Amino acid sequence: MKHLLKLMSLPAAVVACAALAPAFAAVSIDTVALRNAVTVDGVRAHQLALQGIADANQGTRVAGSPGHDASAAYVYNKLAAAGYQVSYQPFEFAFFQRTADSVVQQLAPSPKVYAYGVDQFTMDYSGSGVVSAAVQAVDLLLPPTGGSTSGCEAADFAGFFAGRIALIQRGTCTFQLKVANAVTAGAVGVVIFNEGNTPDREPLFGGTLGAPVSIPVISTSFAVGQELNGLIGSGLQLRLQTSTISELRTTNNVIADSPGGRSDRIAVVGAHLDSVAEGPGINDNGSGSAMILEIALKMAELRIQPVNKVRFAFWSAEESGLLGSLHYVNSLSKRDIKNIAVNLNFDMVGSPNFVRFVYDGDGSATPLAGPNGSKVIEDVFLDFFASQGLQNAPTAFDGRSDYGPFIDVGIPAGGLFTGAEGIKSIEQAASYGGTAGVAYDPCYHLACDTYFNNSDIALDQLSNAAAHAVLTFAMTTSAVNGTDKGKGSGQYKGKLPYFGSRLQR
Repeated sequence: MKHLLKLMSLPAAVVACAALAPAFAAVSIDTVALRNAVTVDGVRAHQLALQGIADANQGTRVAGSPGHDASAAYVYNKLAAAGYQVSYQPFEFAFFQRTADSVVQQLAPSPKVYAYGVDQFTMDYSGSGVVSAAVQAVDLLLPPTGGSTSGCEAADFAGFFAGRIALIQRGTCTFQLKVANAVTAGAVGVVIFNEGNTPDREPLFGGTLGAPVSIPVISTSFAVGQELNGLIGSGLQLRLQTSTISELRTTNNVIADSPGGRSDRIAVVGAHLDSVAEGPGINDNGSGSAMILEIALKMAELRIQPVNKVRFAFWSAEESGLLGSLHYVNSLSKRDIKNIAVNLNFDMVGSPNFVRFVYDGDGSATPLAGPNGSKVIEDVFLDFFASQGLQNAPTAFDGRSDYGPFIDVGIPAGGLFTGAEGIKSIEQAASYGGTAGVAYDPCYHLACDTYFNNSDIALDQLSNAAAHAVLTFAMTTSAVNGTDKGKGSGQYKGKLPYFGSRLQR
């Protein structure tokens, strides 16, 4: 039986301050007590526990594995003991794992091996197997001028010979669509090379097909793709070998509601709990999940009685394509959607070479604005950092984290991020410290993303900002201009470059 926490009110001065004005911008919440209670040591203790869970489970907490199940149980038990109304939300998903490096070997006209992780990479949800066949190009745009539609239409495969490997160029449509068309045309394997029209579309990349396919699918750099295309006239034959697992598994989101608060103005505070298969994921995203867990526990310990219900959500299968948050949002009725005031998302908040990134809610510095109300969330973070004299930078809604399904149904979203595989600039190093020319998190998606892959400074500063924002939206008596008027961007699934951590087009 769950223990319900008997919450006491905040000090009268705080509640009175929360009710002063009808406009959200005028609301002021005293968050000092909660910020003082949420400490780096507290967050790090949860990260250490997650590291121990990974160590006991083959070094990973990937969704669908015992390591993730144990992580979910850890979070569930902590929140239930603190008095939250906690539940598991199970769902099936397509589990994917590479079990060996892919092999790409030129058999003719001249023997050559293309190096894994340098020249070529296995795409997510590639089939497993070995094929040797001639290669046929599909509607390539060379020289590249941008806007390639290679493989995007069934007509692109007119004249394609079944039993060949399709050579396709990255471009405007999803990898999933390109490969589906290739399979229909009888391709036994697919090589998708980078588009080549800009410097960022020249290197080797990793992408997702969104769902399992039956044939080997490999990505390559533009240079390799161009080389292969040039050899087709000389009788190019390739051998592709992939070793993967793609199967249905069951995993769980963990959802914890505050016992009190308005159920028609819910603040959903989310972070994904799963890691990639390659490592324990203690920054990505043990940092965000440990931080919101500590905020939840300290709110209970301080006996804060929220004006609005706070729902702490620990998503699973984010690394498989935001599947946990997508399942949650897809399970909501229209009324449920209207009852969610905001989604606060925290995915990587302790990167060792960090920048203090804030999601650009109004789209003033990045291509896409969030739904109505997202600017309000952004302003809460910006105002807090300004009050602390801390510089920050905007980051885009690009589809890389669990805010995606929320903004797609019109729920205002925002949050914090300290950077992943992106490279810190000279200007950023001057502003935030750290090392220019090095990734924000050099261990992103690697086995070295352990307890020691961390910045205490980033974790301290962003924990303060997150606690401030959570309590602000928990205590405000003003409505956020969001789902009651916003209609969503309508631009998320299939139209943003990322679906989770992998490129989808």
